[in-house]
Amino acid sequence: MSELSRLRWKCRRGTKELDAILGAFLRNGAETLTAEELAVFDQLLDEQDDLLTDYFFGRQEPRDGAQRALVERILAHARP
Repeated sequence: MSELSRLRWKCRRGTKELDAILGAFLRNGAETLTAEELAVFDQLLDEQDDLLTDYFFGRQEPRDGAQRALVERILAHARP
């Protein structure tokens, strides 16, 4: 399985909202990520859905600075 296919699978979550946010970012924004940022994205996808929901809906911020920056980038990508 390619790295992109593996990440695409990990983007499939338990809610439509997370699927939409993460899937759209992977399709349209992930090509600009460095190898280090892809590793952070992979780690971010290891988090529980409820925590990711909190991150993307502004109820909580990741403690890790690299994850926080990536969440902000994903959110910026999701805004019209």
